[in-house]
Amino acid sequence: MARQGRSADWGFPRWRGYESAREAAPVRLCDRAGCSEKGECPAPKSPNSPERWYFCVAHAAEYNQGWNYFEGLDKEEAELREKAERGEASGYAQSAYQSWAGPGDGSRSRDEMRALEALGLDVDADFEAVRKAWRSRAKEVHPDVRPGDAAAAAEFLKLQTAYEVLRAAEERREWKGSDGV
Repeated sequence: MARQGRSADWGFPRWRGYESAREAAPVRLCDRAGCSEKGECPAPKSPNSPERWYFCVAHAAEYNQGWNYFEGLDKEEAELREKAERGEASGYAQSAYQSWAGPGDGSRSRDEMRALEALGLDVDADFEAVRKAWRSRAKEVHPDVRPGDAAAAAEFLKLQTAYEVLRAAEERREWKGSDGV
């Protein structure tokens, strides 16, 4: 039997190599000029293109702000695509039904979103903010305050309808929460 030579590894970690056999992991940077953040959010360079930009979270939000998913489709095609997308996302609708979701995270209907937009509120506004916004804006355009002004009357009607939609939705949420149904 041949005698083996002494090892240079004395069991002290600082004398060992610092994992030199392991290569550095590649990190993709954000494709936004001047950004040095990690780019992990893919975004299409153009519609129906397999090529992608990779942005950090902040620049992905900026990129998606002006994105129109239904651009170039006629009304029927847009409705078919929306129906298909809703079918694929039915699990999220289930979570909203089970009250796992809250305001601003997909649990509001399209009518509620339009009503919030009419009142000039964010998607995560609570009902107290809705009530305050409705009262302040309705006082400005009320027909008793502006008699004979057709534009003000139309605006008041729009605000009133928006408030009714949001009030009914809030009552449904309260009823669903109290019974657990």
